[in-house]
Amino acid sequence: MTITNTPVDNGVNVEALLGAREAMTGMPAAASFTWRAQNEWINGSHSATTIEKFFGVGDEQTHNQPFVLDTDHPPVFAADDNGVTPVEMVLAGLAGCLTAGVASVAQNRGIQLRSVKANLEGDMDLQGILGIDSDVRNGFSAIKVSYEIDADASPEQIEAVVAQSQKRSAVFDLVTNPTSVTVEVI
Repeated sequence: MTITNTPVDNGVNVEALLGAREAMTGMPAAASFTWRAQNEWINGSHSATTIEKFFGVGDEQTHNQPFVLDTDHPPVFAADDNGVTPVEMVLAGLAGCLTAGVASVAQNRGIQLRSVKANLEGDMDLQGILGIDSDVRNGFSAIKVSYEIDADASPEQIEAVVAQSQKRSAVFDLVTNPTSVTVEVI
């Protein structure tokens, strides 16, 4: 651990984030977002999801470019392995959200990061998905996130940064709390 007095630059514009928070505090309707994903089946268990448009800050928004994410299953599931499994994508979403939070919180607290690595493991018993045992949950039974962080901060400060990231993470909330999901055929 090395603590320096040089300006911190983790690539996060904290002023803009704090400004957005202040603006949305005064106009709560601006904080209502609708995220969208369009998925199209390709073949077998392979599908492609396009992320391009969303609603937020009171208007339709568009990413700088559409993002296409392929999901599939590996050969052990009699599939072609054209992409990550959907559950692996959930782990990637959790890692990305928590790590973005670590960078943002560290920047706000004046902590210079040198490296941040997260390792995630999700335990799952496939007996539920395969219909072998209806008492076995279909989803993860546990997820473990382990961080390796090199920063100009004490271990206690780093733990506090990770805790604050976890507290404010949308994806952490999604995987740890029930969410109402409606599925319909149109």
